[in-house]
Parts: sequence; C-alpha cells; structure tokens
Amino acid sequence: MERPGPSGVTGSDASGPDPQLAVTMGFTGFGKKARTFDLEAMFEQTRRTAVERSRKTLEAREKEEEMNREKELRRQSEDLEPTSSGSNVARDCSKSSSRDTSSSESEASSESSDDELIGPPLPLKMAEEPVNHMEEDILGPLPPPLGEDVEEEEDDDDDDDSEEEENPVQKIPDSHEITLKHGTKTVSALGLDPSGARLVTGGYDYDVKFWDFAGMDASFKAFRSLQPCECHQIKSLQYSNTGDMILVVSGSSQAKVIDRDGFEVMECIKGDQYIVDMANTKGHTAMLHTGSWHPKIKGEFMTCSNDATVRTWEVENPKKQKSVFKPRTMQGKKVIPTTCTYSRDGNLIAAACQNGSIQIWDRNLTVHPKFHYKQAHDPGTDTSCVTFSYDGNVLASRGGDDTLKLWDIRQFNKPLFSASGLPTMFPMTDCCFSPDDKLIVTGTSVQRGCGSGKLVFFERRTFQRVYEIDITDASVVRCLWHPKLNQIMVGTGNGLAKVYYDPNKSQRGAKLCVVKTQRKAKQAETLTQDYIITPHALPMFREPRQRSTRKQLEKDRLDPLKSHKPEPPVAGPGRGGRVGTHGGTLSSYIVKNIALDKTDDSNPREAILRHAKAAEDNPYWVSPAYSKTQPKTMFAQVESDDEEAKNEPEWKKRKI
Repeated sequence: MERPGPSGVTGSDASGPDPQLAVTMGFTGFGKKARTFDLEAMFEQTRRTAVERSRKTLEAREKEEEMNREKELRRQSEDLEPTSSGSNVARDCSKSSSRDTSSSESEASSESSDDELIGPPLPLKMAEEPVNHMEEDILGPLPPPLGEDVEEEEDDDDDDDSEEEENPVQKIPDSHEITLKHGTKTVSALGLDPSGARLVTGGYDYDVKFWDFAGMDASFKAFRSLQPCECHQIKSLQYSNTGDMILVVSGSSQAKVIDRDGFEVMECIKGDQYIVDMANTKGHTAMLHTGSWHPKIKGEFMTCSNDATVRTWEVENPKKQKSVFKPRTMQGKKVIPTTCTYSRDGNLIAAACQNGSIQIWDRNLTVHPKFHYKQAHDPGTDTSCVTFSYDGNVLASRGGDDTLKLWDIRQFNKPLFSASGLPTMFPMTDCCFSPDDKLIVTGTSVQRGCGSGKLVFFERRTFQRVYEIDITDASVVRCLWHPKLNQIMVGTGNGLAKVYYDPNKSQRGAKLCVVKTQRKAKQAETLTQDYIITPHALPMFREPRQRSTRKQLEKDRLDPLKSHKPEPPVAGPGRGGRVGTHGGTLSSYIVKNIALDKTDDSNPREAILRHAKAAEDNPYWVSPAYSKTQPKTMFAQVESDDEEAKNEPEWKKRKI
C-alpha cells in the first residue's frame, strides 16, 4: 500500500513538488531530483559535432574551389576555341559538374573528371598547335607558379618582419627633431600626459613650463610658465593616469598637485621633525627626491624623502599620508631612499637607497620588504632611477656608479645584465623602456666643454649597446619614450628640451606643430614702423636738449616764476590773512612766553643759594625733620689778597 505524501496525496501525485512547502522553504525547485551529467558522453558528442562540422566545412571549401576552377577554365576555353568546341567544353563541364555534385563520388572521381576535361578530348578536336600550347600553358603549369609566387611573397614579408623584429634599432624615431627652449639652467623634470597632447618641463630655475603640441607653431613657445614651489628646484613632474593632474616634486619637504592649467589642487602637509619615529608624523620632514602616480588607482601617489621614508598619499586627504614605508639596512638602521616607483600593475613599490640596495615592498604590507638586494650598486652613490618594464617582470636601475643594470624580480638574487661606462652627474638621470620592451634608453653626462651628451640604447635580450644619439654639448638628464606617440623627449643640462620623432613611425605630437608656419607678428610690426606712435616724438612736443648747466641757471634766473623768492614766515599775530608763527590765541601766547621760557643760569651755585635765606627764615621741607640733630651750619669765608699776604710764611717773603 502506498504511503500518503505530505499533502495527503498518494501515488504519482506525491512525487510532485508541494506548493505550500516551496513557499515555506523560499524556493520553487524544492522536491525535484538533481540532474546528473555524463561528462564522457558530453565530450564524445562534442567531438563528433566538431568532426562533422569540420568535414562539412572542408567539403564546402573544396566544392567552391572546384567551381571557381571550372569557371576559369570555361572562360579561357571560350576565348580560344570556336563556338562548337566551346559548346562541347561547356557540355563536358556541365557533365563533370553534375558528377562532382553527386554525393557518392569521392576525391578520386573529381580527379578523373579533371583528366577528362584537360586531357585527351580537347587535343583531338583542336588541330591548331598554338591552341594546344596555350591550353597546356594555361591548364598545366600556371596554377602552381601562382601559388609559389604567393608563398614567395609571404616568405618575403615574413623575412622582412623577422628582420624588423631582429633589428629593433630600425624602430627608433630619430630622423627628425625639434628643440624647445626652457631656459638657461638644467631641465631636471619632464612629463607628458597619457594622450601625448601636452608636455611639461621643470628645471633648476624653479620654473615649470607647459607646451601644447596642437597649439604651438614653428616658434615653439610655451603657453604658460609658473613657479609652483617658489625658490625650490623642480625634481620630478608626472601626469596622472587620467591626465588631469600633475605631481610636482621639488627640493622642499611638501609635494604639490596642480591641474592641467597650473592651478594648485593640493599640497602635502609637513611633518614634525622633532619626532623620532617617522611613522608617527603626518608628512615628510626633509627634502624630497622624487614621486610617482599609482598606475591604476586614481588620486594615489608616492614620494620619497631624506627623512628615510617612502610615503603614499591621496589627493582627497592632504593632511596625512596613507601609509609609510621605512627602508632599513640589513642591520636595521635607517637608510635614505633616493628614488621610488610603482610596478606596472601597482601591486609593488620599489625604492633604491643610498647604501646601494634596492628594496621592493608589497603595496599593502609596509613592514618588511618582499625583495631586498643589498649591493645592487656601490654604497654612497645615489641611484637615480628604477623603472619596471611593460610586462612587469624586469626592473632597470640607473646607478650613480655610472652603471645600468637589469633585474628579474622573479629571481631577485643577481642582475641579469650590467653595463658600465655611463657617466652621470645628476641625481635624477633616468632610464626607460621602449614601447615594445625590446630596448632600454638612458643618458650620459659630460663636463662643460668636454664633449657631447649622448642617448644610449641597449637591447634588452642581449644588453648590447646597439645605438647612440649625440644630443648636445651638455649632459643628458631626462629621457622619456611615449608609447602612444612613439616619440622620445630629452631634457639636457643647458636648458633645452628636445623631441625626436619620425614622420612615418610617429603619431601626432611634434608633427602637429612642425607643419604650422610661424605667426606673422613681425610683419605687422614692420607695417607700423613708418607711423608715429607717441605724440611726444613730434618736434613741437620735443623738449630742447640741455647743453650747459650754467646757461640753464642763467635762463632760470631771468624767469620770474622759477627765480621767485619764497616769502618768510610771518612774525607776530599775523597780517594780510596769513597766520602768524604762534597764532593770536591765549594758548599760543602762554606757550610762547611761559612754557617755552628757557632762562639759563650760568652759575648753578648762585641759583641754589638764591633761595638760602628764604629757606633759613621759613624752613618747611627738610629742616624741621632734622631740627634736633642737625649741627649748626658754618660757611667758609673767602679771604682777600691782603690777608693772604699777611699769613704767608717768612721764607716765602725773603725769597720774593
């Protein structure tokens, strides 16, 4: 006997889902059995379907090729044969096509039909020898040479491509150049926005200049110049990944962010330099070295400083850094980072330090570095640049020990390659990768008047020095290879910014402003040179030239206005409407006669003894206080000359 289901229904009805239970449990599929899948059967079915589709596609392609070949033969035979022979060929072609379309025939039958077409029948009907030669030429040897030519052309193209791939020097855009005059001092910073429309340069003269390739003409003038950090040298400039902000790093301890037009967006806060642990301060406390934007996250950037820290910031929060990385030696002592950068995916932070080490952190773990190579470059030399390749596996470092080294971060125990003999005298000499990741570029420094600075190209695979460009008679400090424009920007030690490009290999950028003629400002000035601009240039308004001082004084003496004697001040109460010296009021009279009475007694002793008799007769201030103890006053009497002579001793009188 069948047991009733949950709803009181027996038999097959009990196997169905209960609607009340489905509502209670919250899903409609309650009570159904799970579907089972046979993977082997599914794979077998998929394989069969793929084989069947491939076979149908191959058959359709063969039929299409056969039809095209028959049409070509038919057209050629109609041109060469008479009408009767053309009809026979058409009939034979129709027969062969009907045989080909039948599903029972295989490829062997199609070959036999071709033999019937191009073989015995036609030579018997056509007696003319040239026609046979033409048919032999057309039907026999022509199709293979066509295929061979195509294959040869493809082989040639492949060889050319392989030659270009094997020789990346041909991709260097150095056939043309333009020079942008930044100033007279070193161009120490370069920045190009992601679209390649604007270039920004900074130098030791504290100036930041903006260059717009689309708005410039052949005069190559900057459209804006400013000093965002006042009296501090510009060390690094970089556009954000969106191109709407520029990170400005100078010699101060506070980095700035400005927009595309040069207006300040934010300024980082300065930390407390009296706190020992730099992680507890809100910002840098010493001079900055460089900075870099995060390649993926908008508004996040990084700076490194002489306070032995690397700090990450957010544009929305300028009052405190986001995180602090503290480079340390193997003994745990502080060490100053000289340069820093993000990896291409933004997950790693790399910094090179003054002790010659390169340290790489995970962006989310600030305590211990993920990779630490302690002798990447010579200790005491400032490593000026570290940069990641576009594939993110290779790191290039430009050392202050005149070397360029290549590292694989997957095996960060020794450098892959090292190149020496690359002199550098600037703490911001950098290096970069080519857009195809096959070349590495860096610049060299020279003393003034001792040669020319060069841009040196190394092949990444072999690290051979494959190419050089002589830039100018000064050091090459900055280099930048833009991937979208395929143009190379160079900053030099004599205040120049050069742009190298190739009209065929480069895009936009410098090509936009080179084709524009210079504005005709000088021509407008030449037109107005014949006209009088100021009225004082006319002879009637021109003042006579002064020939002699004596003659001018004599001439001024005869002039009643210039030689008029000023009137002396009025003494007394005043007359003629002029006010007197002291006025006519009572206050002025008192000031004149009483308050300003400066009677000076020549003998101060007599001035004091003048009041002696009055003080003796009527003592009031001091004498009553000392009346009982004060002795009697006795003044010395002055003897006359006769009395002195009487009192002289005898020996003096005899001597006289």
